[in-house]
Amino acid sequence: MDKEKIQDYWFNFLRDKNSLYYPLGDITSFGGDPQLLAKLVYDGTKTATSSSYDLYKPNEYMPQVGDYNIILDGNEDPICITKTLVTEVIPFDQVSAEHAYHEGEGDRTLEYWRQIHEDFFKKEYQEAGKEFNNQIPCLCEVFERIY
Repeated sequence: MDKEKIQDYWFNFLRDKNSLYYPLGDITSFGGDPQLLAKLVYDGTKTATSSSYDLYKPNEYMPQVGDYNIILDGNEDPICITKTLVTEVIPFDQVSAEHAYHEGEGDRTLEYWRQIHEDFFKKEYQEAGKEFNNQIPCLCEVFERIY
């Protein structure tokens, strides 16, 4: 990760917004296929994401409404900035078809979302020494690309 390039990107955003401060939430790349997912965010197709609430570490960044996040592509270069609009914790088996659609992946169905995310979360849980089940709490975030 080129910290100087990311810092320049953030300061250019602040200059363009004519502001001295916006709350920077996180500098992140999406799991799975970071290049594709970053492109989907950049294109406006992906306006939501999900993560495993249980696997956040005590001092790890957790999305908050109003945060601005720098999204990195597969090369860890900044591609865009998003603003978090909604966060909520929902059991895996209760994530809605609407949320799945806004995640923008595959055919955008809930069935596809569950298949992809179950595989992804099972690996994450296994690495953490925990067991996945359909009731795990998912942190669902809705955002908009603003830059």
